[in-house]
Amino acid sequence: MCGVTGEARFDGSTPDAAAVTRMTEALRSRGPDGEGLWNDGWITLGHRRLTIIDLSEAGAQPMVRADLGLALVFNGCIYNYPQLREELREAGYTFHSTSDTEVILVAYARWGERFVDHMVGMFAFALVDQARRRLVLARDRLGIKPLYLAESPGRLRFASSLPALLRAGDVDTGIDPVALHHYLSWHSIVPAPRTILRGIRKLPPATMRIVEADGRSRDEVYWQPEYVREPAHAARDARGWQAAVGDALRTAVRRRLVADVPVGVLLSGGLDSSLIVALLAEAGQRHLRTFSIGFDSRGDESGDEFHYSDLVARAFDTDHQRIRLADDDLVPAVRRTVLAMTEPMGSHDVVAFHLLSEQVAQHVKVAQSGQGADEVFAGYGYHQPLARVAREAAAAEFADAFFDREHAELNRVVGPAYALEHDASRELLDAHLAAPGAQTALDAVLRLDTHLMLPDDPVKRVDSMSMAWGLEVRTPFLDQDLVALAAQCPPEHKVSQGGKGVLKEVAREVLPAEVVDRRKGYFPVPALRNVDGPVRELVAEALQAPAARERGLFRQEYVARLLAEPDRAAAAAGSNKLWQLGLLEIWLQAHSIR
Repeated sequence: MCGVTGEARFDGSTPDAAAVTRMTEALRSRGPDGEGLWNDGWITLGHRRLTIIDLSEAGAQPMVRADLGLALVFNGCIYNYPQLREELREAGYTFHSTSDTEVILVAYARWGERFVDHMVGMFAFALVDQARRRLVLARDRLGIKPLYLAESPGRLRFASSLPALLRAGDVDTGIDPVALHHYLSWHSIVPAPRTILRGIRKLPPATMRIVEADGRSRDEVYWQPEYVREPAHAARDARGWQAAVGDALRTAVRRRLVADVPVGVLLSGGLDSSLIVALLAEAGQRHLRTFSIGFDSRGDESGDEFHYSDLVARAFDTDHQRIRLADDDLVPAVRRTVLAMTEPMGSHDVVAFHLLSEQVAQHVKVAQSGQGADEVFAGYGYHQPLARVAREAAAAEFADAFFDREHAELNRVVGPAYALEHDASRELLDAHLAAPGAQTALDAVLRLDTHLMLPDDPVKRVDSMSMAWGLEVRTPFLDQDLVALAAQCPPEHKVSQGGKGVLKEVAREVLPAEVVDRRKGYFPVPALRNVDGPVRELVAEALQAPAARERGLFRQEYVARLLAEPDRAAAAAGSNKLWQLGLLEIWLQAHSIR
């Protein structure tokens, strides 16, 4: 787990090494254990290292294999690298380290552009093929690791975070009106390739971009599971699917133990993280380090789920740590969290993840987490009715349940310079849901959730907040083989038992019933969910600041109405409109974007 940067020039000039150095330094928290730069005339690579596999200098980056004519900067982990390494050894290749980084280089030498097909893991990397004068950029199948791009005539820059590209300078920081439309429609989500800024894009998940030294490029989407029923699985009943999912999840959890340092678990007390703990214990892990966080309660709204996390910790004899924080800790934490955001993230629990990661990083460098289970196994409330509607009704049903605002309302929210005549968010939704490869309405929405929304909501949230403290978080529910299997699973097995039915049956084999059958919970942060007290003052200050007024992003009459009467009904539903607007302005101002 690390931070990668680079600049390629296509106009015959030399890359700006100072700009790459600034970008690399901006990623220090992602890789506090080392740094390096490498130059090959038309391209310069930068790297910050977090030592997880091969702790020696032999695993340092940028990694160069002069005998192969290849160089690489890599962020992530290849879970099957020991098996690939052995396969490549048998094919006659040699290695100079025990790192997964070198396995990527040798895999490219062996299989060319098809090398990504052989890798199981989470990754974003830049590989330079010196003989072909070619740059290969790639991102993992589920978009767990980020890769941001800034293109201008004759130049391409890339980095593991958007603020790193800002640090390099010379970026168009104008607001992208379509991205703003998405942000205000979809719980602050801006799907790839867009970001909120016009001048910065992100490589989509499961995509490899081949860039030639003259600037020509092409993209290849190298993976997309089919959300249809395969005849080979027709005879598999509910128990058969339970067994298949259980086996795949056990494999996913074991894969994510590969490391030369201890691996812990972020234990919320919910079904998903509790199941990870149970399966790790089943696999023989003893005295596992587990961590939970809680906040002050408000009225009848609890600020923690310690009852359930304690229950799981006792059941599996983990070395468990409760982390309790007061409301007074939140306001300074909001400011630090915003600076750590690679993009604006409106979910209230992003602050909780930032605070949790700060504490966990003092004890372990790697932790497993339960993100992705709801998207993959139909765990949200809006998934239930989708199992009962026709395929062509998917878009309308999803929009009614998920959209924060209708298009007509949006043009009463944003300033005139950012208003759109067309409903950009509904158009993207319709196109994605109507695409072939999904059999039912629920199949189409789960594909949308998993491959479009998920990478730019919980996945991005966890990566940004954990890497702000040099903590690598691994997500077994986003294992590529488990996701592909779940895509084949009949929807009725997923929506049963109020959602995640097939997963709950797997959990019944190893978890206390009280954890399996509990009411679904969320990361509780009452002070942020309700946007009151000092947090509300912080939001009001940002929305009324001179920079906000000059930008004209939001209509002042709309902001005044929200400030006069905070939308508590929306807050209770997890979509607080005041926080969403305020967070965006806080983020823009924190990064001095005018």
